[in-house]
Amino acid sequence: MPVITNIDDLKQIHRRRVPKMFYDYAESGSWTEQTFRENSSDFAQIRLKQRVAIDMTGRNLATTMIGQQVAMPVGLAPVGLTGMQCADGEIKAARAAEKFGVPFTLSTMSICSIEDVAENTEKPFWFQVYTLKDDDFMQRLFDRAKAANCSAAMITVDLQMLGQRHKDLRNGLSAPPKLTVRSVANMMTKVQWGLGMLGTKRRFFGNIVGHAKGVTDPSSLSAWTAEAFDQALDWDRIRVFRRMWDGPLIIKGIMDVRDAREALNVGADAIIVSNHGGRQLDGALSAIRALPEIVEAVGDRIEVHFDSGIRSGQDVLKALALGARGTYIGRAFTYGLGAMGEAGVTCALDLIRKELDTTMGLCGRRDVHDLDRDVLLIPKGFIGDWA
Repeated sequence: MPVITNIDDLKQIHRRRVPKMFYDYAESGSWTEQTFRENSSDFAQIRLKQRVAIDMTGRNLATTMIGQQVAMPVGLAPVGLTGMQCADGEIKAARAAEKFGVPFTLSTMSICSIEDVAENTEKPFWFQVYTLKDDDFMQRLFDRAKAANCSAAMITVDLQMLGQRHKDLRNGLSAPPKLTVRSVANMMTKVQWGLGMLGTKRRFFGNIVGHAKGVTDPSSLSAWTAEAFDQALDWDRIRVFRRMWDGPLIIKGIMDVRDAREALNVGADAIIVSNHGGRQLDGALSAIRALPEIVEAVGDRIEVHFDSGIRSGQDVLKALALGARGTYIGRAFTYGLGAMGEAGVTCALDLIRKELDTTMGLCGRRDVHDLDRDVLLIPKGFIGDWA
């Protein structure tokens, strides 16, 4: 077993063990992938201030996210097709998060259904929904989440239409994968993955197949998006969804102060500054550049969380120091899942935790609640210098 020192080590194992179409699905952005790359590279522009001769004992990472106790301010973001990275992947990721003490968010586009995850975990998890045209289906999604004892709902608002992802088109992405000469040849080299898939019945979009009416091709993400997603979405429609769910609500996909204020007005409990991991509008600002202005505008009235580009505990610290109350990892835990299943997700979380803990101490802070911009060196023009 190789020594795993960081998230990139898990990524390399993931690449070797998972079929190309599913690795590429995780490791891609839209069009030129500029925003996908800058989500991570912009973190590197922010430097840290090292402090010495300061008591570093008794460090604390525990806090709350939307009122829920968490072992550290890091949740597992909703990631579609997780059950294609590893058999029963959503269940395995949820179990790892539950044992670690951090939130797990199940995607509408999961392979394992809401009910599958609920039956195989002990604690409540969160459920993410897209903004769909069909009110009846939306209400049933929320009702199923309530029946499964989900403790929060997350509405993703930045995917009214699908940003073009060239790799997915070239690979013919589907769940289960379509059997072509190229895909079969590639899957034959992924023996461990194949044996896992043969041992499970969960190979379709579990929240859609058997639940959504009139969907002609539920295996295809792009076909489902074209048929079901609501391009006419506005904030009044989001208010309708808010009435469908009476529990804690998080709105994901905020990159503009004006949208942050609208989310506040519809009664959300938290927003997530996120550009969908660079998978929607290529050429958009990196999420970490957008975060400070949004925090300054609404951060004292609503919890501001952060997603997109995190690959280390140092990235988590930088987002927290810029005002985020919580953060999410998507690709980072997906690498772990594809590499080693549930143990890989635990490994990813442990890597993030250790990096966050060590970096916080070396910056002279003992509690995540005490992180602020004073631990950062931010280059001129990084924040708020755009016309």
